[in-house]
Amino acid sequence: MYSHFNNEPVAKRVNNLFTDRLRQFTSDGEYRSLNLPAFYERERLDGKNHVAIETYAVSDLRRPLFKDALKEADGHWKPAKKGSEYGPSWATHWFKIQVCVPPEWKKNYYKKGDLVVFNWNLNCEGLVFSESGEALIGLSGEERREWPIPDNWFDGKCHTFYIEASCNGMFGNATGSSIQPPSDNRYFRLDSADLVVINSEARHLFVDFWIIGDAAREFPGDSWQRGKALDVANKIMDAFDPENPDESIAEGRKLAKEYLGDTTKAYKQQLPFADGLVYALGNCHIDTAWLWPFAETRRKAGRSWASQLELIDKYPEYVFVASQAQQFKWLKEDYPDLFAKIQKQAKKGRFLPVGGAWTECDTNLPSGESLLRQFLLGQRFFLEHFGSLSDTFWLPDTFGYSAQVPQLCRLAGMDRFLTQKLSWNNINSFPNSTFNWVALDGSQVLCHMPPNNTYTSMANFGDVSRTQKQNKNLDTTRNSLMLYGHGDGGGGPTAEMLEKLRRCRGVSNTVGELPPVIQGQSVTDFYNELLDQTNNGKDLVTWVGELYFEFHRGTYTSQAQTKKGNRVSENLLHDVELLATLASIRDSSYKYPFAQLESLWEDVCLCQFHDVLPGSCIEMVYKDVKKIHGRVIDTASHLIDKAASALGLSGHPSKDSFDCTPVALNTMPWSRTEVVAVPQPHWDATVELAEGVEIQEDSGNALVMMSESGPVVTTQSVDLFKSEDAYILENSQVKVTICKDDGTLTSIYDKENDRRVLSGTGNRLVLFDDQPLSWQAWDTEVFSLGKKQYIGAENVTRHSIVSSGPLRSTVAFTYEFNKSVVTTEISLDANSPLVTFNTRADWHETCKFLKVEFPVDVHSESASYESQFGVVKRPTHYNTSWDVAKFEVCCHKFADLSELDYGVSILNDCKYGFATHGNLMRLSLLRAPKAPDAHADMGHHEFKYGVLAHKGPLGATTVRAAYNFNNPLRVKYVGLSEVSTKQAFSLKGPANLVLSQVKRAEVDRSKKSTNVILRVYEALGGRTRGKLVIDLPNVVSVTKTCALEYSKEKQVVAKSEGVTSVDISLRAFEVATYKVELA
Repeated sequence: MYSHFNNEPVAKRVNNLFTDRLRQFTSDGEYRSLNLPAFYERERLDGKNHVAIETYAVSDLRRPLFKDALKEADGHWKPAKKGSEYGPSWATHWFKIQVCVPPEWKKNYYKKGDLVVFNWNLNCEGLVFSESGEALIGLSGEERREWPIPDNWFDGKCHTFYIEASCNGMFGNATGSSIQPPSDNRYFRLDSADLVVINSEARHLFVDFWIIGDAAREFPGDSWQRGKALDVANKIMDAFDPENPDESIAEGRKLAKEYLGDTTKAYKQQLPFADGLVYALGNCHIDTAWLWPFAETRRKAGRSWASQLELIDKYPEYVFVASQAQQFKWLKEDYPDLFAKIQKQAKKGRFLPVGGAWTECDTNLPSGESLLRQFLLGQRFFLEHFGSLSDTFWLPDTFGYSAQVPQLCRLAGMDRFLTQKLSWNNINSFPNSTFNWVALDGSQVLCHMPPNNTYTSMANFGDVSRTQKQNKNLDTTRNSLMLYGHGDGGGGPTAEMLEKLRRCRGVSNTVGELPPVIQGQSVTDFYNELLDQTNNGKDLVTWVGELYFEFHRGTYTSQAQTKKGNRVSENLLHDVELLATLASIRDSSYKYPFAQLESLWEDVCLCQFHDVLPGSCIEMVYKDVKKIHGRVIDTASHLIDKAASALGLSGHPSKDSFDCTPVALNTMPWSRTEVVAVPQPHWDATVELAEGVEIQEDSGNALVMMSESGPVVTTQSVDLFKSEDAYILENSQVKVTICKDDGTLTSIYDKENDRRVLSGTGNRLVLFDDQPLSWQAWDTEVFSLGKKQYIGAENVTRHSIVSSGPLRSTVAFTYEFNKSVVTTEISLDANSPLVTFNTRADWHETCKFLKVEFPVDVHSESASYESQFGVVKRPTHYNTSWDVAKFEVCCHKFADLSELDYGVSILNDCKYGFATHGNLMRLSLLRAPKAPDAHADMGHHEFKYGVLAHKGPLGATTVRAAYNFNNPLRVKYVGLSEVSTKQAFSLKGPANLVLSQVKRAEVDRSKKSTNVILRVYEALGGRTRGKLVIDLPNVVSVTKTCALEYSKEKQVVAKSEGVTSVDISLRAFEVATYKVELA
């Protein structure tokens, strides 16, 4: 009955005060003893009668596996105790732990639903092993400190287990910001090694209250759902009594049901599939190296994935995804039992390998062939060990996305793509979440960028809410993906995150407004639903071309030695595969080195991980990379020599006879005639020369004009003149004038086209201040362009003539500035218009950026940059903020600025950063960041670049010149009667078709068959017809395949006089793979 009198007035709630109050209930602050945190535990024991600890310190920063470690430790265990410190950084300590659980705990707590755990906190990473060596669960000292005691350990007996402790935090060993250089002397304190009884109901109330509190803070201010959440949360706090905790906790949980409902444990009670769903997938992005070395990542994978298997057993709705075949391979090698468990859960759809790639690689810097090998290696591994191919390229964290990625994905069996890094753009906001991404050739993939803008959501209320609210394509699809779990340093989701998601689902079921959370589904399920909602993707918006990342532009240049090692390794592996293929066909005793090549490609792909190749790792990673690239280069060089020998090509002239001649070993699919340096001792041993062959002595070598058939007689020559103020290099094609004062080019005159190449001073070294707002190794900012120093006459310490023709003329200039020295040799050969700059640098700068500038006499609103299997055009102006953002871009072997009838290309042999503003072309050379590698790029560098003027727009002349520039001719020796220029595989037709790779087919590994893979692409952007020519007598068939080498289309072949030809037609920028079956 409504009362007649009101003697107890009620005030309107002051929402901000009652909202701010909520934090007190779960805070460890000054009121902790009066609130919930005081009752998370019921008992804690640590005495020797219950916990006994011994330790063994592994020497020399080694990381022995379980059996080896215990063998070493036998007889060397030492007592350990809480409060002790263990280190130094990167050290490994093993702990042997014996626990005796009070048997009464089983009756008093365990059977009543409370959890009994071993609580371990060494403040660093660790992995729990059973006494028999089974990896059980990862510990991190942060969000993971507890290992549930097994059911059968309440028997009053002592039980033994082990913990491998890694002396590093989840994000390495920096003592301040994690992206600063790590400390070599960090120690970790053992703060906890206790048996603990967890008050499970208190823990559950914490999660209940957390989600309700989030709803009170994050639901719209005018929504009844927010008011209701605030009311329920305050009622829970008012009901709590620290003098009677169990009953008041039970009352609090009862009150929570008013908001969450009673379905939070019933994981199967989920809303039916409908628009506006949040697909929640557990995810553990582990950087293959970053603020820790590769060797530590092997252990991070074991720790992280062991923890996820434990959660899979506990939570039936939980599905976890992991990418990177390399990490699965490491796990298989180091933790075979764990790998077997993952295989079983993969069959059940609970632990899902995704991604289809060897690593989560960078996609800006690797060659097109390297990206295809990432997919080939990854997909083969997943198929072999998990029985299926991935349909999704999983790349949540990398620094930009090549325009050809969609095509390469489709060629590797993937039509879906996931990333989110563009949410970090620092100038323009990327406009889409779900869209069709289209490559240069027109191929497309279905792309989704999780709208919460992270791959490490904490599964909070706000994460779920933002996953829908921030979806930028709600007009076409309301479903979104949320990736949750600790990442980068590994770890993955925790039990608390899964409990939060259960409560979020309870909110959706009970009060609505929060989008429903769907669990138990796969990545494939999510994308299939997107396709169903969008008319198979036809209703989605389209983005054509590269996904340029407006951040981390310094990664095109940082860690120059690693980038050079990558380029050299890629080129050598191309040559190995070509020569080994030919040798295996022509010499029955020669065995194609399948296993060695696979291992080499795995190493190269490993070093293309998206923090490694871009240059954003700590120093110890690059010490490893230098060894890896060195091993690849040495092994590949040996394999080249071995294959060449099988083809009758020797690395040295015959000692017993003068009946041999030097020839140029050309691994490019077109003929070449170039000036080649032959070691003088080798030259002296060869006397059979054609009359009129020109020889030029040069620094202990003999320079000779040479082709595949040997030395060439030439009438062409290059002259060197000098005046009072200039050096002049001149051949029949160009005339180059070099200022003696500062070494810059005052003129390049194209004699054949009567054209001035430069509009100002070229080859001008420029030193920019390079102090980005943060992320030193990653970033360079547009404001850095305003503060620069030209390296000029005052920096020249000497200049000289190195050689003066007739085959090559060279002058050298040495510059000294600050603490650095740069020497550039400027060369012109007798038969080429290419001006080459061979540069040596002793680089010792701090936060500086060295570039070289060429103002060219060409005007165009866009410049062209070589990318994977094609070129990308980018603006040379600043019309819009999108144009401004591209003040530094990525290129591969060349950049070009052309008008309709003329252009200039700048080639390089190991650089990737470039910019063209107006008519100023600028190649990025060296950076000097100080974090996270304090010594990044310091020391000696050698690189070369060149300027090539050409008639007409960008064409095949530049494409071929860039390949040649990166793949110099090798000198080999052959008997005079054995000289042959026959090419087994070649292309006829327009020169914009490139035969880029020749290798043996993967099927030949396991079968007694001979199949050759030929990769062809269209390089310039036009539909083109040509003819594939196979000069072998035993061709059975030619089939067009995908990049995984599965047959797709049998080709019509024509045979004539032992030569087989196939007519081919490629779309603009299409990449095509053909399998040639030989009898």
